[in-house]
Amino acid sequence: MSINKKGFASLMEGLPPTYWLLWSGTLINRLGGFVIPFLTLYLTSQRDIPVSQAALMVSLFGAGSFLSQLVGGELTDRLGRRPVMLMSFMVTPLVMVTLGLARSLPIIAACTFIVGFFTDLYRPAVGAAIADLVPPESRTRAYGYNYWAINLGAAVAPLLAGLLAGYNYLILFVADALTTLIFGLIVLFGIRETRPPEAHHAAHVSFNERINQLKREPILLTFSLLALFFGMIYMQGYITLPLDMGSHGLGPEQFGAAIAVNGFLIILVTIPISNMASKWHRFRTIAISAIFLGLGFGFTALADNLWLFIISVIIWTLGEIAATSVAPAIIADLSPVELRGVYQGIFGSAWGLAYFLGPLAGGWVYEHLGSNTLWTACLLLGFVLAFCYLGMSTPAKRRMAQPNAPADGN
Repeated sequence: MSINKKGFASLMEGLPPTYWLLWSGTLINRLGGFVIPFLTLYLTSQRDIPVSQAALMVSLFGAGSFLSQLVGGELTDRLGRRPVMLMSFMVTPLVMVTLGLARSLPIIAACTFIVGFFTDLYRPAVGAAIADLVPPESRTRAYGYNYWAINLGAAVAPLLAGLLAGYNYLILFVADALTTLIFGLIVLFGIRETRPPEAHHAAHVSFNERINQLKREPILLTFSLLALFFGMIYMQGYITLPLDMGSHGLGPEQFGAAIAVNGFLIILVTIPISNMASKWHRFRTIAISAIFLGLGFGFTALADNLWLFIISVIIWTLGEIAATSVAPAIIADLSPVELRGVYQGIFGSAWGLAYFLGPLAGGWVYEHLGSNTLWTACLLLGFVLAFCYLGMSTPAKRRMAQPNAPADGN
């Protein structure tokens, strides 16, 4: 019993109660993330929309999500973390239910874009709030645990959605809206504003001044650019990997089994890896994660059966877990207190753009140059990213040592 209490105490160490409210809300919200995984199927089977137009609707969701990261980051610094979260969690349920009731294509298109925008508007606010609440030495654990909650919800939600859809698709939209509303109520009644007093003056700084300040932050822009390429490699696991497996005679069932290993590993080892990574050097850790990502996808070129494909998934999943724990912590370490929201927003938008560009680039290379070229390019790009991350370490440390920068988080 004492060992269990000690382990639980180490899990909670450095993470205040408000953080755990945010964590709980994130888990509840993601457990109810029913609509997006089934949106294409819903539109084609229930609304008789052609596949091409249904795909366009999903793209509109992605466009709204991409834009929301930038807008959400700016609003987080100007209005505060709590108002942006409440805006996201109170508007999304209304539009979500409207989308479930919509019949005409223009209304469906508008609602899908708006849902995409407000669904992810809260992300920079939560990222900034975690930076406000958690000391630098515990941030890797904090962001890692949050990533674990997101993925646990993402793993369970499609299973629940499949059961609910068998009764009535509208239930998906209502249940998704309710879990989002619950997160909003947690924020409304349980969470106070976390924005530090020294960041309040950001609300009075003109937009042009803030843009000029960001231009003087090359490390943020460089790190976000690297995140874009990291994300483009990662997206191949969901776009070109199933195509390559199909070319070796493996169908959707085998791909489902291989990609399920990704979710299983994330749930199983994210927390212990996050705990260990909190003691590691930030940039060395993310450099190693880029190498694992490149090696995992590079190994895919050698795979010709299910077990070899599973090995490749295991390798790049380890890189994914380490990176998603450390990268937001690096952004929090780098960001001046008055720019925490916009830093998180720009970083998040880089990943959003990767979800758009990754399938396009990977699909083109796969179709025109072949799978071996694609996987070799992923391998090489992973090593290039690793060297870039290592090269950023020294200037990042100098940046964090400046008077208006946050404390050094390694």
